[in-house]
Amino acid sequence: MRTFVASAKRADSQWHVIDAEGKVLGRVATLTARLLQGKHKASYTPFIDTGDHVVIVNAGAIKLTGDKEQKKIYRRHSGFEGGLREERAVDVRKRKPIRLMEEAVRGMLPKTKMGDAMYRKLKVYAGPDHPHTAQQPKKIEVA
Repeated sequence: MRTFVASAKRADSQWHVIDAEGKVLGRVATLTARLLQGKHKASYTPFIDTGDHVVIVNAGAIKLTGDKEQKKIYRRHSGFEGGLREERAVDVRKRKPIRLMEEAVRGMLPKTKMGDAMYRKLKVYAGPDHPHTAQQPKKIEVA
């Protein structure tokens, strides 16, 4: 009996749209990471990108539980001495609301070239509109 190994050429990539309005950030991010990696498919292969494209709308209206809105800190570094920048989640939401979702999903993907390819298949929009209607994305509900 032969073992099935998926190939990148034969992987059928579908498009999914997730409405994040009023949903918890972590729940949406875990579902998105699973879809991007292709773990929801029977043909999942760890070393081949068999994942789907994901469009997240209304990311500006995502919900953070507890005190995370005031206490969660986002850090980035310029690479220069003293180049550490810190911002609270409430400030990040005002300045660039899609960054909350992008960083949550990025942290759940592999830190490899393949993880970068998976991340490129993620499209996040702060409002309800997106330009990917031609791909006929399927609506996914988050629990």
